[in-house]
Amino acid sequence: MHSSYTTADLQAALRARMGDAAILTEAAEMLPFCRDWHGDVTSNAVAVIRPRSTAEVCEAVRACLELGLSIVPQGGNTGLVLGAIPDRPESQVILSLERMKAVRSVDPDDFSMVVEAGCILAEAKEIAASKGMFFPLALGAQGSCRIGGNVSTNAGGINVLRYGMTRELVLGLEVVLPDGTVFDALSTLRKDNRGIDLKQLFIGAEGTLGIVTAVAVKLTPCPDSVATALLGLNSLEDVMQLYRRARRDCCDLMSAFEFMPPIAFTLAREAMPDLAMPIGGDCPVYVLMEISGSGLVDVDELMQRFLENVLEDGLVIDGVVAASAAQARNLWLFREGMNEGQARRGMHLRTDISVQLSRLPDFVREAEAAVAAAAPDCICVSYGHVGDGNVHLNVMPPSGLSAAERSVRIHTAKKAINAVLDRYHGSISAEHGIGRLKRADFEERLPDVQRHLLTAIKKAIDPAMVMNPRCQLNLGELS
Repeated sequence: MHSSYTTADLQAALRARMGDAAILTEAAEMLPFCRDWHGDVTSNAVAVIRPRSTAEVCEAVRACLELGLSIVPQGGNTGLVLGAIPDRPESQVILSLERMKAVRSVDPDDFSMVVEAGCILAEAKEIAASKGMFFPLALGAQGSCRIGGNVSTNAGGINVLRYGMTRELVLGLEVVLPDGTVFDALSTLRKDNRGIDLKQLFIGAEGTLGIVTAVAVKLTPCPDSVATALLGLNSLEDVMQLYRRARRDCCDLMSAFEFMPPIAFTLAREAMPDLAMPIGGDCPVYVLMEISGSGLVDVDELMQRFLENVLEDGLVIDGVVAASAAQARNLWLFREGMNEGQARRGMHLRTDISVQLSRLPDFVREAEAAVAAAAPDCICVSYGHVGDGNVHLNVMPPSGLSAAERSVRIHTAKKAINAVLDRYHGSISAEHGIGRLKRADFEERLPDVQRHLLTAIKKAIDPAMVMNPRCQLNLGELS
């Protein structure tokens, strides 16, 4: 930032360049953009810029470059790693894509859809469904998160098992680069082997290399039928055995396979008291399983035959199958409400870990034991996506602690978990990204060769450090 500019000067310059309607500067107006999803962290910014078009994004980037301001791109601000809120508010602006929400096209014959970055995920899914198509990205925050943010964080969710991460669903991108030019790769081609696939640089980059303004995504036929079951088992080892059986017997029709602890029901009902218990809550572990299909496939019969076999073998000890879409939705509300219930208990550790599938039970057991030894008054809540080895091992400090005491517990628990994770050669981020929250942990584990490559890419694309500096890597001032 030019030292001769005051904050008022910068705000006036942005208004003159972009127009009053595109700029927010009042603290109350900016607050929703400057606070993280759970409300744990509140920051500030020089301004919030809200462009309506790709051309306006280009203009905003050029203005910020000239004024010496850096840009923190933001979608729905539902991220969990502080990647979308400023950490140097005196020199950073937030560029929100919330007003760029058009669906540019839906082509059922091409099995593709082109949407602007600010389109809310649930709305994009509804528009695809109105054309008889299905966009399979499914997240707990899908009513608030936006497509550009999903791409920029390479979001995961409950359907990764069958459809892959966001990266596997993206056909093309439109990105505004740090100099205000447009990288136009908004193609819906399935096969395009003309050299390096440059769009992949921006997927999962968390806005550090450019601003995603539009996305071309893959669609699939809308499932005609979905079978959902909640099952109780004796151990995580049994969960893994059930998963292997399900992959063999249900093949690629299995779209979700989640595991949850018994406390999930308690937490969900703390957030949603009207939720009706669908099953006894006294099994050591639970699985929420879904298979889906279209056309000639009878998924209800497949689910019934599968469950008959595993019940006969004693692998499953309790269970319920949803008899309607409403009952299936109720089952999923326990999975989603569990997160809200944790948030209501106050600041806590949220982890996003991946390990080898075959080692998942051992990792959970060792990591929970490590937390119990280091912070015995805390509660572990381990759940996640079995099919891709993604464990959310969250840790809740006891109620009544001060914020400082909670922070100490969280740091202690994270250190204990990461020490186990390192022995398992796992990842500290399976689907949430790095942001600013995990930057130190990421840098501590980053091999020199990867650091060199990441720094070289950043320097080549964003030498002025305009785009989301200090997110992912703290590279300092690049010369």
